Amino acid sequence: MKKKISIVKTLAFIFCLIFALIWIAPLAQSLLTSLKSEKEIKMSGFSFLPQNFTFESYTDLFSTRSDSTPIIKWFINSLITSTASTALVLLISSTSAFAYARLKFKGRNLLFGILMATMVFPSVINLIPLYKICAALNMINTKWALILPGASGAFNIFLIRQFMLGIPKELDEAARIDGANYFQIYYKIILPLCAPVLTVVGMFAFTGSWNDFLWPTLVISNVDKMTITPGMQILKGTYDVYPSHAMAGGIVSVIPTFVLFLFAQKYFIKGMQLQSAVKG
Repeated sequence: MKKKISIVKTLAFIFCLIFALIWIAPLAQSLLTSLKSEKEIKMSGFSFLPQNFTFESYTDLFSTRSDSTPIIKWFINSLITSTASTALVLLISSTSAFAYARLKFKGRNLLFGILMATMVFPSVINLIPLYKICAALNMINTKWALILPGASGAFNIFLIRQFMLGIPKELDEAARIDGANYFQIYYKIILPLCAPVLTVVGMFAFTGSWNDFLWPTLVISNVDKMTITPGMQILKGTYDVYPSHAMAGGIVSVIPTFVLFLFAQKYFIKGMQLQSAVKG
């Protein structure tokens, strides 16, 4: 029996290792390409390792001479919009989920069913209506156009609600006996217990906002107000291709999400298990 378990673990390890290598290989190639000079890339063709390691692409990227590609401004813009968007997502999604999971009101199940039904429509069909709304509110070429449209999400509400349904309602009743109102129950009891799932939703919201390309491209045309993802398109070059600079920009752009996962992986893994949401 122990031998069978050992074989299964070995096969699982090999399987995970293969997929890890498949995932890491493009990232490693991007990193090594960013450490090559543009001349080496164009003259020597494809090679995995650089002949001469150089940080020329990174120095050019962050030099004050790169007014046409202000990556530091793009980075700051992405950080501001992604952080603000994530905060709004957590606030709106958690309060909505609390209402659907813990409060009793007429039409609750019908409203929740309608909300879930919106998930069958692809998000791309919202682009034109959202753009017209942003234009009517004079939000084009502003950070608000990047923050407000993604301030919630049916899936986020569903995920948090399912987690909340697994929290014993006896806690709510005990809090009411002690004189707590609904807001106090939400803020002091439910939210702390929902830390794992809120971490998962927050990471999804942050990475989704950080990596978004299509919507920022539509609503932001000013180079200084761009986020880092559409800015990568400019780094490639308009009339000529600069692979090393593009790869350097790509490596810089993944740093925040990588660091975020390193610090939040404990809650992320715990939240993905959703052990408390079994009742849902």
